[in-house]
Amino acid sequence: MHDRPHAASGKAVSDVVKSRVLVVGAGPVGLTLAMDLALRGISVTTVETRAAGEPPSVKCNHVSSRSMEIFRRLGLAEMLRDTGLPADYPNDCSYRTTATGIELSRILIPCRRDRYTATNGPDTGWPTAEPPHRINQIYMEPVLFAHATGIDGLQILNRTAFEDFSESNDGIVAIVRNLDTGSTSQIHAEFIVGCDGARSLVRKAIGANLQGTPIIQRVQSTYIHAPALLGLMDRPAWMTLSLNPRRCGTVVAIDGREKWLIHNHLNREDETFESVDRDASIRAILGVGPDFEYEVLSKEDWVGRRLVADRFRKGRAFICGDAAHLWMPYAGYGMNAGIADATNLAWLLAAYLQGWADINILDAYEAERLPITEQVSRFAMEMAGKVLSQRRTVPEEIEQPGPEGDAVRKQVGQAAYDLNVQQYCCAGLNFGYFYDRSPIIAYDGAEHPGFTMADFTPSSTPGCRLPFAKLSDGRPVYDALGPGYTLLRYDPGVAIAPLADAMRANGVPFEIVDVPGDQAPPPGGHKLILARTDQHVAWRGNAIPDDPAPLVSKLIGRSSSLSPG
Repeated sequence: MHDRPHAASGKAVSDVVKSRVLVVGAGPVGLTLAMDLALRGISVTTVETRAAGEPPSVKCNHVSSRSMEIFRRLGLAEMLRDTGLPADYPNDCSYRTTATGIELSRILIPCRRDRYTATNGPDTGWPTAEPPHRINQIYMEPVLFAHATGIDGLQILNRTAFEDFSESNDGIVAIVRNLDTGSTSQIHAEFIVGCDGARSLVRKAIGANLQGTPIIQRVQSTYIHAPALLGLMDRPAWMTLSLNPRRCGTVVAIDGREKWLIHNHLNREDETFESVDRDASIRAILGVGPDFEYEVLSKEDWVGRRLVADRFRKGRAFICGDAAHLWMPYAGYGMNAGIADATNLAWLLAAYLQGWADINILDAYEAERLPITEQVSRFAMEMAGKVLSQRRTVPEEIEQPGPEGDAVRKQVGQAAYDLNVQQYCCAGLNFGYFYDRSPIIAYDGAEHPGFTMADFTPSSTPGCRLPFAKLSDGRPVYDALGPGYTLLRYDPGVAIAPLADAMRANGVPFEIVDVPGDQAPPPGGHKLILARTDQHVAWRGNAIPDDPAPLVSKLIGRSSSLSPG
């Protein structure tokens, strides 16, 4: 029994394990949550059914800019950036008649070698120190796992299945089973978080129900070893999308050499997994004949959905990631939305467990994350519908030689570019979303600027992401944010002592950062902006309130109301 266990993997579960937070699932979302908590000094136990080092399935291929900012704070960005495709492998999205056929258009995305320096193309010029990163989960997750096992206070119990839990006034007791020995044991914690995927047992245990659109599209996915394929591509890409009347599909470069993931999109209503010939479809998508050799490494048939849980919390139990929401992987935002869940919940749990916030601060998790998840899932569903329509209407003449075929290819290529550049270069989804109904944000009556999948307007309106800027020493402003609240002062003459005193009197981690107004003009003209550790604006103004106590009470969950001002 340990109050502050050290990191461990693959060890047998003892009869009783004590931890402040139990995380169920050690995928990217669960590991992010566990690391974020542990680095804030909160002891965490994570249970995972897979063995230590057992690779995940070949699913997610994109880490968003916002996720990379989170991993930067956790000390992981550089390690992740150095992993995945070869450094010079193009991260472009190419639209072609087949993977080895005629190119119709191409969305230029810098390779990871040039990711920080590239200035050309729609995927550059991001307002961040950490632009997106294309990497498959099979390379990403081992980096997270290795980092997690080195963090004091974080224990990972592999080959351990969560079965059920009970809750009392002061915590939870979970029953887990060692999959190697069959023995069961208990884990005592103050909170439990289900990061246990689409079939989440934690979600079922709290009575949360998934609601939405159960079927959007059916997809056959096949992970193959095909050493000869790269040589047949005149200009390789991270993602190659085949558009032809016979079979549309997506080919994702996994290692940039010989391993590929192929998504066969079942585009007709009458098609089923059983009725579609997998091998013939793969060859049609690749544009190769019967003599082309490849090996199937794994395969999965899946249904794209848009489902969001009707609650993200019950008492001391929470759900994050696929346990809370499922949607088509458009804009690559499924896993990334889960990572955003994790970092949102981590700082709220830490605030309460460290003793400087009221338990009501935890109400902010569902109030903030559920509405934005609902909104973003609809973005993804709308995009899926448009892409599906495009695939179903590919003209017969697209492969016809000569001027008529050229005209068709130009038209289809431009349409594919215009539609899909929104999701592959989705600055709006990364930086535009805001929390507009949080109990711990001091709104001032200003309207939040709208955003789309691709576009957004930087804003200091409370609830928005703190606009990106660099400090006088060259650091990104996000690097200066503390573990609780940080006050950015754009005019050194503004008195801030009353707020600082009130924050510190309540034990709130509070930082003050003076920002030269001539170098980084205050967003919206306000001289003071109070930012949370997760980069969202909590309050702004030109002077500290005469009595800062109501503001502080709201920020730490002790008050649900605060007059705009």
